[in-house]
Amino acid sequence: MDIRQLEYFLAIVDHGGFNRAATALYVSQPALSQAVRALERDLGDSLFHRIGRRAVLTEAGTALIEPARAAVRSLATARSCVAAVHELREGRLDVAAMPSQAVEPLTTMIRAFSDRHPGVTVNVRAAFTCRDVVDMVRTGAAELGLLATSGPLPDKEVVSHAAGEQRFVLVTPPDGPFPGVRSIGCEELAGQRLVVGQRGTGMRAYVEGLRERGIDITVAAETEHRVAILPLVLAGVGLAVVTESWRTMAAQAGALVVDIEPRTTLRIALVSRRTGLSPAARTFVTRALDAIKS
Repeated sequence: MDIRQLEYFLAIVDHGGFNRAATALYVSQPALSQAVRALERDLGDSLFHRIGRRAVLTEAGTALIEPARAAVRSLATARSCVAAVHELREGRLDVAAMPSQAVEPLTTMIRAFSDRHPGVTVNVRAAFTCRDVVDMVRTGAAELGLLATSGPLPDKEVVSHAAGEQRFVLVTPPDGPFPGVRSIGCEELAGQRLVVGQRGTGMRAYVEGLRERGIDITVAAETEHRVAILPLVLAGVGLAVVTESWRTMAAQAGALVVDIEPRTTLRIALVSRRTGLSPAARTFVTRALDAIKS
């Protein structure tokens, strides 16, 4: 077994098949298949069921994912430690982030890090819920994660670094129902049509909480594509409750942003593995937390 075989195996898992993995890795499919077959011989078990062009994980393949990610991540950490001797002049750092927090504070965090270490590429991985972020960091799919939660910060599977709070605000089209006001009471949302994210997100939990309080609202559209929310609002489909990280971008697009009272917030955290962080990850945490405090 060598690290290249494990990287090929994970590429097939992440890209959903041999063809896509070969394209992403810039290798031929026969070379990729041969490497996986060699890995299977070494392990003494099949890792995939080949069903036409599809590759479906076997039980053995599923069991290999987490240790394979740990092995690949450990090698990357070793390489980064050597690169650290050269003051982080090159390398790559994987950060999982929920969509709203990828707007802010992640932009500020990356800018603070990249200004000092422009040769290190920060690769932002999409994660839609707090649980997604924790799982990606825990399994090694990403080295760091940025999440938002209405509950306590996770502290069992990962290390959490508090990174402030974000309140919920209402985004409306310029000709919406609340012209010229800076804030509204949440009960004033009764009778409104809303654009919402998928279940498991903070914005969706907030809207469900309004319903539980007897505030009658209608879900006009539900989308997993967070980038679709603002266009839907501007098109008049409905209003949207989002975190204040959207405030500047929404205002620049021509939408109105209104505070909602009483103030309700999400806790933001930058999370990391408990051990084995690369120099790039350790430096990113320090620079990122300093940036949002300044």
